Amino acid sequence: MRGAVADRVLVDKSDRALTLLRGSVVLKRYRTSLGARPEGPKEREGDERTPEGIYVIDARNMRSAFHRSLHVSYPDARDAARARDAGVSPGGQIMIHGLRNGFGWVGRLQRVMNWTDGCVALTNWEIEEVWHAVPDGTPIEIRP
Repeated sequence: MRGAVADRVLVDKSDRALTLLRGSVVLKRYRTSLGARPEGPKEREGDERTPEGIYVIDARNMRSAFHRSLHVSYPDARDAARARDAGVSPGGQIMIHGLRNGFGWVGRLQRVMNWTDGCVALTNWEIEEVWHAVPDGTPIEIRP
């Protein structure tokens, strides 16, 4: 995987998996933790759900409260309109990230339960790989 660059990210919520792809070739697959209430698409801020749909990795943060983070372009126009029609905030700040700073020792134990506010969490070692393999602008599909 060293030096490989993904051209697409696929998150399968039902399987709690994040897959890096280059064309139809699977580069690497990771087990994840998701939002604490993973069933169904994100509908509003604070619902602890991971969004569903096609987005883009549009920014990265080396100094986040979690070990590295890649920003997902949620909400898109459709998400924002749905929330507006419901009279709620769609939320935002959906990331692929590692563990909270200072808690890297948790490692793979973080997978025991879904614990994020709607993000996709990996171990710190895994987010390092993803960080280097996924450039800004890479499409990400999040499936139910």
